[in-house]
Amino acid sequence: MASLGQAPWVGSVPMRGFAWRRDQRHRPGLEYMVSTGRLHGFESLEEDWLLRGLDFCGRVQILLSQPFRMRFEANGRWRRHTPDYLVVSDNGVFVVDVRPAGLIKSEDEESFAAAHELSLVCGWRYVVVAGWSPHVQASLDAMYARRRPMSDPLNLRPGLLAAAEQGVTFREAAMACQFWPVARAQLLNLLWQRRLGVDLSEPLTDASRLMPAEVS
Repeated sequence: MASLGQAPWVGSVPMRGFAWRRDQRHRPGLEYMVSTGRLHGFESLEEDWLLRGLDFCGRVQILLSQPFRMRFEANGRWRRHTPDYLVVSDNGVFVVDVRPAGLIKSEDEESFAAAHELSLVCGWRYVVVAGWSPHVQASLDAMYARRRPMSDPLNLRPGLLAAAEQGVTFREAAMACQFWPVARAQLLNLLWQRRLGVDLSEPLTDASRLMPAEVS
């Protein structure tokens, strides 16, 4: 199994393709990630939220959907499991499964345990995404809408970045500009680009206090 950790992931293809049927209850689709410059498949809204979160803060280099299929023995019988994603990032390699907490069954727990063991052997990290705080979803969606590169013909960004040094709120920074609707869009884009910071442990609102981005 350790040899799997040496696999050349660039140019790799999924272990299996998505089976998108009209009658299935999932909501499959393709999500464009700014960090990779590619479209990536998802089979549910929960997976789509994961891709957005990774695009925002994951420092993703490579992301593969359905990367490999495992065969393992549990309770005297052989089973198969295909993790949802393999993520190669600046912070290491992650194997990720996405399953809402209320839908996790005992067989899923066995599959997760096997995927965890394989990840340890390969020197990877393993994560099960079982849910999101509602305010995190709303905050990501707000910034995600302004994730694409934006020009600044009105030269608003220097003033917005300077305002963050003073610790003003989102609303105060926007309303200090003559063209405040444009300023709000610029603020969201600066947050997505991590040029501004905000405490996402609380909902992103007009009262959220801006801060300078940390220099890594």
